[in-house]
Amino acid sequence: MQIAERCVAAFHYTLTNEQGEVIDSSSGREPLAYLHGAGNIVPGLEREMTGKRAGDTFNVVVAPEEGYGPHHAGLIQKVPRAAFQGVDTIEPGMQFHANGPQGPMSVTVTAVDGDTVTIDGNHPLAGQALHFAIEITDVREATSEELMHGHVHGPGGHHH
Repeated sequence: MQIAERCVAAFHYTLTNEQGEVIDSSSGREPLAYLHGAGNIVPGLEREMTGKRAGDTFNVVVAPEEGYGPHHAGLIQKVPRAAFQGVDTIEPGMQFHANGPQGPMSVTVTAVDGDTVTIDGNHPLAGQALHFAIEITDVREATSEELMHGHVHGPGGHHH
């Protein structure tokens, strides 16, 4: 069976950056399963998965525009330390949820300078080409419940 709309595909992956450093991998874990066509994975990777079958292995480079988007300087802000009430220690790399102009968003602390904290609302991989090594492990029809909910429900197509 080929990967197409209304299918659930499971795959192992290794994601590396331009320098070849591993950013994320399913190695040692269960394969990642997703509902094809539901926007559950980045668009560039989903497009490349179309038509593949269980057992296929391939490499793909996803441009930022089809991955986590370009890096937007406007999503970097300096905020007062007082905005983090109840947080004793703030260090670069920490992530928080904030209310942005388009609703809730995740931000990453990039710098702390006295009472000023610099936060970045970009996805950590925004602006980067994504290098994937993929191995398709399974392709199956999605259940009607998965199609209705827009995501995979696990083994047998049921909620856990």
